[in-house]
Amino acid sequence: MSTDLCYLTATDLAHRIRSKNVSAREVLDAHLTQIDRINPKINAIVSSVPERARAAAEAADEAQAGGQELGVLHGLPIAHKDLVDTEGIPSTQGSPIYAEHIPDEDALIVERLKGAGAITLGKTNVPEFGAGSQTFNQVFGATLNPYDTTKTCGGSSGGAGAALACRMLPIADGSDLGGSLRNPGNFNNIVGFRVSPGRVPGYPNGIGWFPLSVQGPMARTVDDTALMLSAIAGFDSRSPLSITEPGDRFLQPLERDFKGARIAWSRDLGGLPVDRRVTDVLNAGRQVFEDLGCTVRDAEPDFSGADKAFKAMRAWRFEIAQRDHLEHHRHKVKDTVIWNAEAGQKLTGPELATAEQKRTELYHRFRMFFEDHDFLVCPVNQVPPFDVETPYITEIEGVQMETYIDWMKSCYYITVTCHPAISVPCGFTPEGLPVGIQIVGRYHDDFGVLQLAKAFESATETWKRLPPVLES
Repeated sequence: MSTDLCYLTATDLAHRIRSKNVSAREVLDAHLTQIDRINPKINAIVSSVPERARAAAEAADEAQAGGQELGVLHGLPIAHKDLVDTEGIPSTQGSPIYAEHIPDEDALIVERLKGAGAITLGKTNVPEFGAGSQTFNQVFGATLNPYDTTKTCGGSSGGAGAALACRMLPIADGSDLGGSLRNPGNFNNIVGFRVSPGRVPGYPNGIGWFPLSVQGPMARTVDDTALMLSAIAGFDSRSPLSITEPGDRFLQPLERDFKGARIAWSRDLGGLPVDRRVTDVLNAGRQVFEDLGCTVRDAEPDFSGADKAFKAMRAWRFEIAQRDHLEHHRHKVKDTVIWNAEAGQKLTGPELATAEQKRTELYHRFRMFFEDHDFLVCPVNQVPPFDVETPYITEIEGVQMETYIDWMKSCYYITVTCHPAISVPCGFTPEGLPVGIQIVGRYHDDFGVLQLAKAFESATETWKRLPPVLES
């Protein structure tokens, strides 16, 4: 079957299915054909369940024919990040420990996506336990960047980002602690939205009060991202941080006049090393905001304490998540995960208390900063996509990185503040590698972030540039 349907946006596909111009089965078959053709080249989708997906698509068409109420994602194919549980489908977390693990129930985000009518066709590849923004593991291997298959697709939602770029999926779910929604958005010329903590409630979750890790939507356009968010946002009592505002807020039109909007422009978030190729692309993007009528001036909040606070809280989380693995399966766990978990074991009470104090101080500095600015615009990543054989970046512009995550500071500095942030396609390096731009909004202003992202996207249309792997 023709794969032309795969090149339509999720919003367009959903409309065509609802209008009965095309069936859910036809849409699914087109995407399965695209997967068969492209996935062997990049290894983004794992644990495929095509027959199960076909049965679900057939049921979706029958439900529509029977006049049943349709969800906002009715008939749209999706694959879920391999860190979340999927009933009856392997959920490996990229670890040999869980290579044969098949859950008997869905995670809440999967439950909501299915409830909105999405059709599950498999999982998307991740780094082991989601550690590091480079997608490779011992279970499925590495996922390659579709714009240059010698480069990484990023991570930890790397399989999702690459699959979207290759038009194998119209939407995908992901998660973000230190940049795992934004980084693969950046590296694959798609949209990755780190929503406010609690915007998308998470369950099961062994540390339900932890605010730095969120789940969220990924798509090729901002409209598609908002459409998916409408299905997964909203209160759930199983998540103690859950925001009460209903998800249908994100079905409202995103168009907005940004004349006079105050943009704080930060080239390096207060002195971080940034690859010159990234800076050059972003500099060109600055003019776009000015052309939209925004007032753009150089500014950034004081990020003092952000690095130590993030690393302490991340290590604490890793210790909780990995203590049993280190005790019983240490030989199966990769070195960076061991290092991060052991860093958590060494934390003292005063160190955690200081991290929480620093995080609170940073929040208030951000709060005051946003009294004078409407948005902060800055790099997503400090480097463009790098060699897929390189586990992580160790040096940027002559500055040595101390740990395997230091090259992600431009993402995780924002994480610590708990403000919403999105990666939107901005341009390409001379080598043809994607570069995204990061838009950060006021506390809980997820809708405003989507609005500015939509305006930028409409002015640039960078997302339309297809990866070369589709032509080979």
